[in-house]
Amino acid sequence: MLDLMKLAQQMQGISHHLKEEAEAAGRRVKIANTLMEQAQAHQAELIERLEAWHDRIPFAIATPIEPLDTRVAIAAAPAAHTVLATDGSQISPSHHEIAYCYLLNVGRVVLHYGQGRFPLLDSLPEVVYRPEDLYISRQWGIRTEEWMGHRRTISEAQALADLALTIGAESATVDSVPTLALTDGSLIYWFLEDLPHDARDRILPPILAAWDELQAAGVPLVGYVSASRSGEALNFLRLQSCPFEVPDCLTHCAAQRDLAPCQVFEPLRDVALYSTHLAPGERGPLWRSSVNILADYGPHHIYFCYLHVGAELARIELPAWVALDVARRDAALEMVITQVQKGYGYPIALAEAHNHAVVRGGDRSRFFALLEREMIRAGLQNVGTSFKEARKRGSIA
Repeated sequence: MLDLMKLAQQMQGISHHLKEEAEAAGRRVKIANTLMEQAQAHQAELIERLEAWHDRIPFAIATPIEPLDTRVAIAAAPAAHTVLATDGSQISPSHHEIAYCYLLNVGRVVLHYGQGRFPLLDSLPEVVYRPEDLYISRQWGIRTEEWMGHRRTISEAQALADLALTIGAESATVDSVPTLALTDGSLIYWFLEDLPHDARDRILPPILAAWDELQAAGVPLVGYVSASRSGEALNFLRLQSCPFEVPDCLTHCAAQRDLAPCQVFEPLRDVALYSTHLAPGERGPLWRSSVNILADYGPHHIYFCYLHVGAELARIELPAWVALDVARRDAALEMVITQVQKGYGYPIALAEAHNHAVVRGGDRSRFFALLEREMIRAGLQNVGTSFKEARKRGSIA
């Protein structure tokens, strides 16, 4: 039980710390804005320096595809359009339960606007219990719980592609009505960089294959990142603040990486800077991400921009075949901002997909009750949870 009296004594210190952090962030934003103004006059030169010396720079720097001062107003989506979304949840495996297995649950949503068609709101559960599936990741030193999250990411991408193909097969909706495939979170799977190649080859190819299906169906894919903590765009301004003739970080700053002279606005994030540049309904310039893992993405290299949706600045990520197609990109952004408006600050399709995916306490109990019944029917003896789990559930305190 939480002791609120003891907790209250610490609140004053937290509030004072947060006030100091807010003041410091304001000073960093001023520095970043000054560098932004300077970089606008030398943008082409800075891009050339980045292309020439990128292999000597140890941090990710995105490349601007448009002028740094770009501000584009995004219109509302047409009355008739369709939005697809998926999100996932899970029940983690536990040795204290009646069986060591885990459950993946992918929420699926199809919302048709202005077409007089019924929506789709459901979920697809998958139980993983075979030893070859549960323990395959241990050969690479990856915990089962972590691998479960990676498998969920694959399932979400495949479910999204299946929805697009189903909608296209049912009618000419994809051809005649703008359609958007929306996913929660980044399309850049940073965690893959730290995985062995054999493990990576089990995760990324099926995701990219699903994206191939979306591209073939003509359905633009968007990753909606709320409360982004990325600094890829701001890192471009570090080229402007670099005091050396060339940005050879590994030579000039290897011994003082944490105190490098270009870190004049750390730890500021992109959204803090663009919140001073964009008005509600506007997007900033398009950027090409330079994260290392994107070398394996092939034609699906990820681009991004920041979109002021009213409640926040969202990072909008797009594969190359969407980002570089002006008509398709603009249509996708129009549907994104309309989704946020309909969801009062967050895309309604993603919120509904989450609500249909999430596994609540009652669902967990019913899942294991159903599993217990089937195990008893199969003739298994001594079916039940561990004594530790039983005591935790039936505490007398």
